[in-house]
Amino acid sequence: MEPQKTSFRYKEQHKRTLMFLLSLLIWGLLTGSFALVWYRYYSGVIQLPFFRRGNWMVVGVYGALSFCITKLYGGYRIGYLKRGDVIFSSVMSTLFVNVITYCQISLIGRRFMSPMPVVWMTAAHILFICTWGVLGHKFYQYIYPPHRMLLISGSQYSQSLIEKISTRSEKYQICEIVDIKEGMERICSRILDYEAVVISDVKAEYRNKLLKFCFLHSVRTYVTPKISDTIIRGADSIHLFDTPLLLCRNMGITAEQRLAKRMLDIVVSAAALLIASPFMALTALAIKLYDGGPVIYKQKRLTLDGKVFEIYKFRSMVVDAEKETGARLAQEHDSRITPVGRIIRKIRFDELPQLFNIFRGDMSVVGPRPERPEIAQEYRETMPEFDFRLKVKAGLTGYAQVMGKYNTTPYDKLKLDLMYIENYSILLDIKLILMTIKVLLIPSSTEGVGKDQTTAQAKYMQKKNPQQHPPK
Repeated sequence: MEPQKTSFRYKEQHKRTLMFLLSLLIWGLLTGSFALVWYRYYSGVIQLPFFRRGNWMVVGVYGALSFCITKLYGGYRIGYLKRGDVIFSSVMSTLFVNVITYCQISLIGRRFMSPMPVVWMTAAHILFICTWGVLGHKFYQYIYPPHRMLLISGSQYSQSLIEKISTRSEKYQICEIVDIKEGMERICSRILDYEAVVISDVKAEYRNKLLKFCFLHSVRTYVTPKISDTIIRGADSIHLFDTPLLLCRNMGITAEQRLAKRMLDIVVSAAALLIASPFMALTALAIKLYDGGPVIYKQKRLTLDGKVFEIYKFRSMVVDAEKETGARLAQEHDSRITPVGRIIRKIRFDELPQLFNIFRGDMSVVGPRPERPEIAQEYRETMPEFDFRLKVKAGLTGYAQVMGKYNTTPYDKLKLDLMYIENYSILLDIKLILMTIKVLLIPSSTEGVGKDQTTAQAKYMQKKNPQQHPPK
């Protein structure tokens, strides 16, 4: 087993080099093809042609923009993201960059230049990306087969994590599941037989020992963080004495950050209202023509420090939808949703009036999604830490919405919101705003458990409850 583990560690050390070379390959193809199009179709026909360095600058700007947008959207993450996600992210990035580049070319040329060279270049880019994505993914899988993993469970909640890991069978393979109750001696002996370990919801006393053991033996370790871990991640390292200290300020964001965030909110909401106003007018007309009811729906929500405000949304349900049922979340096939409402919910137009909330200062563009007071009270019964997310203003989009999924649990969303608060920066806000554009174009879909990834889970559940889960 030792030679195999040595080979695994050796290959892991060169993974970043492989990723860099794969990224450099597609970046070089895209930038090189743009340089060809620029020199052949545009550089000589603009009113004031550039000299040599000016042309270099145009190509350099394209290369820098392509790299930044593709990296932001995860288009270079072959092996880490699913193949389809990598291809989709790269295609979306090149479409975005090529549209911006055509506008730049037209500005440089002082007239609308012929778009056809850019259109053909974009078609070639999509072909390059799809070929690169498929072949690069296969090459990565050949070099780096799925990690053979041991999952150490501390509670029944590990089941959902097992299901999520099982959806990435090409990258992770849970070969065995052990309960922390089986004892540290047995667990440590099992760890040495695997390439990676997942520590899921284990008490701090045992988790610390496992982490030190894995560190000593250079075993890759994945840990599900607790709320306290998320707070510590945002701490500052200070050295007042001869002992290192971690300072957790626990004050949310600073006054300077609040000011910068508010300025960003005003600029973004004003620009978005200007762009979205025709779509908002059409949406309001459709709602009014359908049943003659009110266009805007107001609802009480929570924001910074638990302050209650009225959120604005286009009405997507029948009038007085909660008169008999009371406050409850909308279901997938909720009969209260109108035909117009189903369309505007699908394309997220029902959220557009919240731009007025942002401009007024009730909300921010980025932040934890605002929750209803009565539903928040229900969450507090099982998650006393739920109010931790109220250290910043509620947002139209957020870390949990970008990084999470439609079925992410409330507890995981809370941890994502806290990660945003504890690691806040204005650049993070800008990144999440750009990432939201990508998320809006991805339809929600259910991710099931792979057929070949249920064995370890079945054995674990049978061990925990032999009467309810007899062996097959």
